Amino acid sequence: MTALLIGISGGSGSGKSRLANDLARQLGPDRVSVLPFDAYYKDLRGLSMQERSAVNFDHPDSLDAELFGHHLDGLVHGLDVALPVYDFARHQRADDLVILPATDIIIAEGILLFAFPEIVDRFAYKVFREAPSELRFERRLARDVHERGRSPESVREQYDASVGPMHDEFVEPSKMHADRVVDHNEDLAHVIDELVLELQHIKV
Repeated sequence: MTALLIGISGGSGSGKSRLANDLARQLGPDRVSVLPFDAYYKDLRGLSMQERSAVNFDHPDSLDAELFGHHLDGLVHGLDVALPVYDFARHQRADDLVILPATDIIIAEGILLFAFPEIVDRFAYKVFREAPSELRFERRLARDVHERGRSPESVREQYDASVGPMHDEFVEPSKMHADRVVDHNEDLAHVIDELVLELQHIKV
């Protein structure tokens, strides 16, 4: 068994996760597994909380690309993987693991997914979700305040200090690798239909 490997990237708050999940549902949940790159932040339990808080989590160095690539290869060749669970409050991996089954189609999604040369070449098809900076910030603000208990001020400070600059340095340039760029104004249902048709012609 060799699975079809699809990559979906875009800036924080661009809507890439929704695109990945909607595409997975359209292709058939029993045929698709979704692999989030943000589960692969490096485990910082060996650092103090002050040191952990100083880490730039929007830089590629914050991600365990080696483990992620190993898991991608396993899934592509029909092996289930033990997906790490990241505790964003403590900046370390939780003790629990989630088993992600190997399926016919693997959709990997993440902000910096295309910023690693050793990873981007693994994908048979690559999609980049594009959205303007202010819209991406508004979505990130809503998520971090309601889901992660952060203050609006801290979200804005992080966005200005690292999210925005790292997007400009690493995420936006990685768009060049995409086979399809999806603008935030495009009708998502129509985009999904087009992608399903496109993927039918890809050989693995």
